[in-house]
Amino acid sequence: MEPGCGPKIINRKECWLMKCLIIDVVSPAISEELGKYMDVATCKELPPSKDELKAEIGDVDVLIMRVDPKIDKEVLDAAKNLKVIGVCSVGLNHIDTKYAEEKGVQVFNAPGLNGNAVAELTICKMLELSRHTIPAHRDVTVNEKWDKYAFVGRELRGKTLGVLGFGRIGQRVGEIARVFGMKVVAYDPYLPAEVFTKNEATSMSIAEVCKVSDYITIHMPLNDETKNLFNAKSIAEMKNDAVVLNMARGGIVNEQDMCEALKAGKIGGYATDVLENEVAGDGLTADASFRSPLFDCDNFVVSPHIGAQTVDASRDIGAHIISKVKEALELN
Repeated sequence: MEPGCGPKIINRKECWLMKCLIIDVVSPAISEELGKYMDVATCKELPPSKDELKAEIGDVDVLIMRVDPKIDKEVLDAAKNLKVIGVCSVGLNHIDTKYAEEKGVQVFNAPGLNGNAVAELTICKMLELSRHTIPAHRDVTVNEKWDKYAFVGRELRGKTLGVLGFGRIGQRVGEIARVFGMKVVAYDPYLPAEVFTKNEATSMSIAEVCKVSDYITIHMPLNDETKNLFNAKSIAEMKNDAVVLNMARGGIVNEQDMCEALKAGKIGGYATDVLENEVAGDGLTADASFRSPLFDCDNFVVSPHIGAQTVDASRDIGAHIISKVKEALELN
């Protein structure tokens, strides 16, 4: 950080002149608590487009958001008074954190606080694909058929779960999976051996995980190393009935390659909470399309990035962001 570009601290007498802008659906406790110290406004459109945000952010001191739109150099330059960005999610790939630091803007996220919510959704989707509950529901309610023999599934008991990214979320997924009687193997090059031992997981390379797993769940950030990690080559190394689950970020799985593998019967199923071109992943707005070739595939389950969408996670994340904003601005 350059000299003179440190955190912008405001004394308590000045805090009533401050403005907070909320640009996504977050815990109401954030507005209630920060409203005791500053003027709090919420955008009419949640989330706003990048241009809409640029038009509103000029005199904003505190920005509360989730993952859209992208906070890049243009937005940060338009924010003349910005001091704090509170991100009510884990990932920060939608924010130019380096430039924010140069501008003296502190950025806080909420790592780990949505971990259980995302882990439970992962298990939910694992069960949906294993027991074919979604097509069975459709067959009964739409086709008006009552044919239990059309939906023979398989149990999780005795199967191997491969976890890519063995942080808080990955560890929690492994913990729940063991209750179902699954064996857990995991890949995470940044963790010491004792973490795997403590969590009763066998440490393996990505190639080894892909080869031995019946289910593979992804909990890694999207970066140059992980982009298109699951492509035609890596999918070909997996079991033909293996199931892939992605609750992390769109772009880690090459959707065209996954689509072709599903149609060719080279993989058992794909369940995801994220897409390559989802609004949250790429800062898309207005008329941008998130349509994927996967939409035409069987054994595919998708949800609109609802991993952290529980009242419990929202409450915990809200309390954390409130604490970090108050600490940064010395509002206690």
